[in-house]
Amino acid sequence: MTFAQPMRTIDDIRIEIEELTARRAEVMHELSTGHDTVLAAEHQELEQRIAGLWDEQRAARAERRWGDRDGIIKRARAEERLERAA
Repeated sequence: MTFAQPMRTIDDIRIEIEELTARRAEVMHELSTGHDTVLAAEHQELEQRIAGLWDEQRAARAERRWGDRDGIIKRARAEERLERAA
């Protein structure tokens, strides 16, 4: 997965997830009193943004643990070439 901006820290992502989750709970509570198309659209947008943040957090954790994705691919290809040569 590629992001246009530099990858944020896991803590920054976690904080944003918590903020959006709190807002989602408020929207859900407001929707429980009656349907509102504006709130329903906001809820859908929040769901998508939260899902995207979880993806970003997984990518950040993977990069922190195993390194840059491109570097991993280069190492794997080099290992494959060595195995074929042996």
